[in-house]
Amino acid sequence: MQENDGKFIFGVVKVGDKGQIVIPKDARKVYDIKPGDALLMLGDQKGMALLKTEVFQAAIDQAMEGLPK
Repeated sequence: MQENDGKFIFGVVKVGDKGQIVIPKDARKVYDIKPGDALLMLGDQKGMALLKTEVFQAAIDQAMEGLPK
């Protein structure tokens, strides 16, 4: 694992026959990812990202603060 200003390179993963990947151990440790955690997959033409759903929900909740109900 390489870290530079909070940005990481965890290495290369391969996609298996069923379309599955293994998230590297160092990445699971840094992002506190445990078996059973739900991850949201985001992407555009340049690439993709995984985000824990509770992190996404917290961002949505913060964005919704102050809006009329």
